[in-house]
Amino acid sequence: MPISSKQLKHLLAAGLTATAAWSAQAVEIVFQPVAPNVYAYVGDTEGRTYDNEALNANIGLVVTPAGALLIDSGASFQGARQIAEAAKKVTPQPIKWVINTGGQDHRWMGNGFFKAQGAQIMAHADAEADMLARGPEHIKANAPVLKEKLDGTEAVLPTRWLKDADTKLELDGVIVQVVHRQGGHTPGDSMVWLPQSGVVFTGDVVYVDRILGLHPVSKTKTWVESFKALEALNPTVVVPGHGRVTTLAQAQKDTGDLLKALRSHMGKAVEAGTDMSTAIRSFDATPYKHLKHVDVWLPQLANRTYLEMEQE
Repeated sequence: MPISSKQLKHLLAAGLTATAAWSAQAVEIVFQPVAPNVYAYVGDTEGRTYDNEALNANIGLVVTPAGALLIDSGASFQGARQIAEAAKKVTPQPIKWVINTGGQDHRWMGNGFFKAQGAQIMAHADAEADMLARGPEHIKANAPVLKEKLDGTEAVLPTRWLKDADTKLELDGVIVQVVHRQGGHTPGDSMVWLPQSGVVFTGDVVYVDRILGLHPVSKTKTWVESFKALEALNPTVVVPGHGRVTTLAQAQKDTGDLLKALRSHMGKAVEAGTDMSTAIRSFDATPYKHLKHVDVWLPQLANRTYLEMEQE
């Protein structure tokens, strides 16, 4: 049963309250309902810290009588243990499946814990090379931040690779569709769509409240295609990769519109032979001033987009 508009309004308000409280406390993983038997943990919107244990991303939980589905496993073995304990407060069902929505650390570096518990771990095959290449980098980068909280963490790959653009799965009557359009933020970025409840977990295809991130492995061209696939789903509830549980309209405002604007502006600049520094300075950031970190990160996004479009 899809969530009602009244329930969604309460959920959005709760998400804002939780986000505002982050600076005052260490990480506490609590799964909040977003639809019947569907839950989300809303992570910190700041960077990785010792207190937030690099769980600065959203994680999903879907409960069925045959077992639970976890959407993303966290950034460390110990973080994954906490995720599992939080899931137990929601359901006695064991976590049977884990779906990694991409190659960023908080999407999959907790896989080792759940693999040891017997869970089947899935991701799109386009994530494999990225995970192999950057897994050791994630551990190296998080070591000075997480310190002893990183103990036991290894780069454990999924046990099942999905190869289609749309993969339909079913767990005790609950339909789960994994939607992949060659990634965006990372090559393996996928969304988990629950058509019966109208909820989509977007992974890093969607950022709200804070500005999206681009890395050397990111591609804005395929990211736009991933976002089009999200729009085609027309979900009632969007659980983004970062930020509060939200609506498709807010996802379009905070992520889709920004991606399109960057590509349009930088594409015209490249075609006209405008130098990169001028192109970056002339980009209109006004519609995105409400996003956290926009002043620092937007010039970097514009830089990467310009360079990407030079190669297209």
